[in-house]
Amino acid sequence: MKRFNSVLSLSVFIWIIMGIFIAGHSLAGGVPPCISEGNIEKSISSEAMLTDFSCEFKMFEGADVLHFNVGLKNISNTPQRFRVQIFLDNGKAVGGLIPRTTKGGLVKPGQTASFEYPVNGMTGLPNHIILIVSTMAP
Repeated sequence: MKRFNSVLSLSVFIWIIMGIFIAGHSLAGGVPPCISEGNIEKSISSEAMLTDFSCEFKMFEGADVLHFNVGLKNISNTPQRFRVQIFLDNGKAVGGLIPRTTKGGLVKPGQTASFEYPVNGMTGLPNHIILIVSTMAP
């Protein structure tokens, strides 16, 4: 009986440690990447640095669909507006501008901005992605 209690206590302890480890990684690291780095073709403007490119499944227009999280840092010395284009291997594409509107101004030098792009009708992960980030004229 004493051996059973020791094994049970050890098992509970291991599960608690694993839970803390997984929770810490999910909170610290954010959303995991969509696919392996080798299956993503990137063309990033010299004025931008990609700080986040990950995905998750969330509700959008009544369905659980793929959402891309894109974060960009302005590494130039002038304010910028970025155009993001994401092309998937099944012919679907999404994208837009960061910042979405210029009412609040452009992305200042050293500042980071992000946006989430839902892919309507995409309920699985793609095998290949092309990511293009370019600058827009202010």
